[in-house]
Amino acid sequence: MPDFSRAEHESYVGISTLDTVAGLRERYGLRASVDELLAAANRRYLEPARTRAYPKIRKFVELPSGEGMPMAVASGSSPEAVDVILAGTGLDVFLRTAVSADEVPHGKPAPDVFPEAARRLGADPAHRVVLEDAAPGPAAARATGMRCLAIPNVAAQADAPEFATASLLLRGGQTEFTARAA
Repeated sequence: MPDFSRAEHESYVGISTLDTVAGLRERYGLRASVDELLAAANRRYLEPARTRAYPKIRKFVELPSGEGMPMAVASGSSPEAVDVILAGTGLDVFLRTAVSADEVPHGKPAPDVFPEAARRLGADPAHRVVLEDAAPGPAAARATGMRCLAIPNVAAQADAPEFATASLLLRGGQTEFTARAA
């Protein structure tokens, strides 16, 4: 298999893990099944050294949680990845509701994870705000009637047209994010 460059990796940010491995399987003619590739990707992605929460995001999550505001994770990652990352970062204490793209008909850029997360919270999507780090997310959030605060995981992608649909775009990503800015 050819080298998988950082740029190629970045092109898959925000796409469900399942869709990513299926696409890579086809693109590179891999013989392993999608399930085998998904298991391998999860093992690699979930190495303990890779699990961390950005301190400013942690603080942002802690504040509304302390006031009883319901919050959920709506992710393109597998349920296993979401669970391990939330537990590994300690954010599982605050984010008890999670929806994986594997649990809905379509992953991002389809909006399916967002209304499902709102449903599980018992909330009207129009009264929810999405924090999104990947280009496919803002348009998906808008399609559900949700506002979107975009914090690009890959700062170089901040100019992607998909981010233009965000209610608020922090072009500098994590480095620019503060609870006050949000």
